[in-house]
Amino acid sequence: MEEKMEYRQQVVQEYRRLLNPLLQYLPWLESHSGKSVSRNYQGQGLSKRSISFPVYDATLMNFVREAAASELMDRNYCYVYTRNQIRTHEDEKRVIAAAELRDWEILRGILSKYVLEGMTKATLWGEAVQENLFVLILRKMRDIVEYWDRTKR
Repeated sequence: MEEKMEYRQQVVQEYRRLLNPLLQYLPWLESHSGKSVSRNYQGQGLSKRSISFPVYDATLMNFVREAAASELMDRNYCYVYTRNQIRTHEDEKRVIAAAELRDWEILRGILSKYVLEGMTKATLWGEAVQENLFVLILRKMRDIVEYWDRTKR
């Protein structure tokens, strides 16, 4: 029993270490929730036949860069979606709200989808901010870590 508690404490400590760098972006993400965080480039030399592209807020780009480089990323996030039958934003929000310590991999999978897939489909970063998904994931991860930190004492 004591070994189980010790192992859980180690796991929670590791989760905290991975999560802490991303939590600095939480206030910014909360303040921009539901808002557009990109604008289309309208620079010089852009002709009428050119394809416009989104330009994102620097803070969002820093968050994405830091998240992409972290060990929280799961390159097999698509399996999280199929295993848990996640298809819509409502499904994602429902799964996030119900997540517990044992569901950490599901939270990683949803975060990974928006961070990693957003690198090839840039609209996903803005979508995750507008749908409040980054905020919900970070808050839930923080709540899980804080809960298990309290229970060890």
